[in-house]
Amino acid sequence: MSHVPPLAREELCVCDLAEVAGISQSGASHQLRLLRDRGLVAYRRDGQRAVYRLADDHVWMLIAAGLEHADEDRA
Repeated sequence: MSHVPPLAREELCVCDLAEVAGISQSGASHQLRLLRDRGLVAYRRDGQRAVYRLADDHVWMLIAAGLEHADEDRA
């Protein structure tokens, strides 16, 4: 597997995630809220900003399995 998603490597703020995804901060914030409500990401406050991370290793395992499957389809 060649690509490790940013949240699997480190915590990121909404502005950084929006830039990585190529969407607005408002759009990223909305999507992150949905993911947080479903227990896939967690966050903490760092001053004025929210910093997000994957909720736990199980989430990364699911993402890794999906990426591995996608790579198989390309081969």
